[in-house]
Amino acid sequence: MNSLFEATTPDAPLAELLRPKTLAEVVGQSHLLGPNKPLRLAFESGKLPSMILWGPPGVGKTTLARLIANTAEAAFIPISAVLSGIKDIREAVERAEHTLQQAGRKTILFVDEVHRFNKGQQDAFLPFVESGLITFIGATTENPSFEVNSALLSRAQVFVLSALSEPELAELLERARLLVAADIALTPAVLEQVLSYADGDARRLLNFAESLFNAAQGASVGEIDEAFLQTTMASKMRRFDKGGEAFYDQISALHKSVRGSNPDAALYWFLRMIDGGADPLYLGRRIVRMAVEDIGIADPRAQTMALEACQIYERLGSPEGELALSNAVIYLAVAAKSNAAYHAYNQAKAFVGQDKSRPVPLHLRNAPTKLMKALDYGKAYRYAHHEPDAYAAGEDYFPDDLEPITFYQPTPRGLEGKISEKLKHLKALDEAAFNQKESKAKK
Repeated sequence: MNSLFEATTPDAPLAELLRPKTLAEVVGQSHLLGPNKPLRLAFESGKLPSMILWGPPGVGKTTLARLIANTAEAAFIPISAVLSGIKDIREAVERAEHTLQQAGRKTILFVDEVHRFNKGQQDAFLPFVESGLITFIGATTENPSFEVNSALLSRAQVFVLSALSEPELAELLERARLLVAADIALTPAVLEQVLSYADGDARRLLNFAESLFNAAQGASVGEIDEAFLQTTMASKMRRFDKGGEAFYDQISALHKSVRGSNPDAALYWFLRMIDGGADPLYLGRRIVRMAVEDIGIADPRAQTMALEACQIYERLGSPEGELALSNAVIYLAVAAKSNAAYHAYNQAKAFVGQDKSRPVPLHLRNAPTKLMKALDYGKAYRYAHHEPDAYAAGEDYFPDDLEPITFYQPTPRGLEGKISEKLKHLKALDEAAFNQKESKAKK
């Protein structure tokens, strides 16, 4: 059988030139491809199940799919969920039927970015996976638990691929250097920066290395040092990671660092996301949410500061606006924490959602007309400002047929500590008013 990789031409991109042609050439994923590991065993047995390859960009998902097809001597049909639809799926199935009938070969249907297909498109695979006409391999950077239909997920084995480590990236970079620029060396400092820039992504590494080596050869440079790197490649070294699970993992880390009152870690994750090209105003919205959800009434200034930071960014842009947002991140991290108001909101919302519709008590209703007054609207309402301490002790503000419920339970932290003391005092006044009322009733 002709190799699927023999079509590679000498002027192909470096990433394509270095694409592994055998399992032994694959760099990384030792937890799947090492001796007695699950994907290695599947390769060796020749019994390859339908599968989903889940991992960040540039870790070898497409390469593994092609190697699987090569090993199984199966026809390989790749489609992209970004560019394809039901029509393309039908055409792929027709080709698979033709290949089976004419050549007796099975077909591997590889769907890149399978999470981009909607439910109907994903369901279109199911009959042909179940019948064995096609072996389905999906590649995704998103968690398949959320992005892939349960029916399709139940028929495929999920393999989780990892970002490449720096030693693995260094091995790949050395292969690239020996292939296209064996007479050019990299200083240790440059090597460290290039590996850091790659951030576990082999494709990013090789694309950057190709540009770097081309620039060095064009300038007749025998050793690439930091000065050459910054002069020729600085504009290419900004990392963009605006989507995918890694993006939301970083948001989670930022939020939890703020909640955990660690300003240094919070600042680190904030700037990691800024460096990755995240929209500062998106981060600003998340910072406002942190202020509302995790600080709340313990320090109401946090909400104000978060909102003002967003306004400053809108007014000034970068970099001054980013500094304002970072100030808010630090303030939120060191502020007193309370989710009491957040819990109170959720509990009250849940209660109201399942409770019946109860009428407003007459004494709490406005009475702007004579008819309303005649119907006792507003009768016996106690105006709090006319009461001692501006508090109508013993008054009930819930519906008549509903016992008072405590949703909000302030913490002893920050401003809520004083609020807690005040509520305890008001409760004592209510109890005293109730006891006085009971005493009068007995007389």
